[in-house]
Amino acid sequence: MNDDLREKTAVITGSGRGIGRGIALALARRGCNIAVNYFRHREEAEATVAAIEALGAQATAVKAHVGREEEVQALVQAAADRFGSVDIFVGNAASGVLKSITEIDTKAWDWTVNINVRSILVGAQAASLHMRRAGWGRVITVTSLGSRRVFPEYGIVGVSKAAIEALTRYLAVELAPDNIIANCISPGVVITGALDFFPRRTEMIMHAEQHTPAGRLVTPEDVGEVAAWLCTDAARMIVGQTIEIDGGYGLLAL
Repeated sequence: MNDDLREKTAVITGSGRGIGRGIALALARRGCNIAVNYFRHREEAEATVAAIEALGAQATAVKAHVGREEEVQALVQAAADRFGSVDIFVGNAASGVLKSITEIDTKAWDWTVNINVRSILVGAQAASLHMRRAGWGRVITVTSLGSRRVFPEYGIVGVSKAAIEALTRYLAVELAPDNIIANCISPGVVITGALDFFPRRTEMIMHAEQHTPAGRLVTPEDVGEVAAWLCTDAARMIVGQTIEIDGGYGLLAL
């Protein structure tokens, strides 16, 4: 089976840092061109572009607020204009309001769902136009354990993650006949800047460290390697699945 992704192009939302950066570098190591998306952290995005280019792949940084439909569409088009195609779309960007679900208002709902879920729908729709022409494509989405378990203040984010998994299944069934394969990855606790917004950050990390059978926490590199493998022909018969990358953490009765 061939894991060479040269001449392929990936659009990865929220890929200047964290898990998105891990996925970008893993794809770049296989020769893939990368459109590195960012909104606020331009310097980190440019550093990721430099790291990709150091691996011998091509990259460009594209600013886009993925909570806005027209900017997601423009992001995909910018990648197609720069590299000639869009073959892989990775819906990684995430945000959300950390608050009790009974305190969530419609503004918080719209913000979280638009960035976490609608951006994937819009991005996959736009990217699939290019993928269908090429007769090959991959859609990778990113969820979390909170889609199935309940964590304090995670309510609306957890709802959005569950919606991502459902959306991925529907995309998978509709796109598979065109050789466009969609799957979802569910990382465990990964130490990135995103955790800084959690009021129980230290407690979360300590608990995961103590209850991960593999003996260590998952890294962005771990997630990137699985995501990149799912983009290869070796994984082409894995369709519409949610792949957990958590060192066994989710297996325990937490």
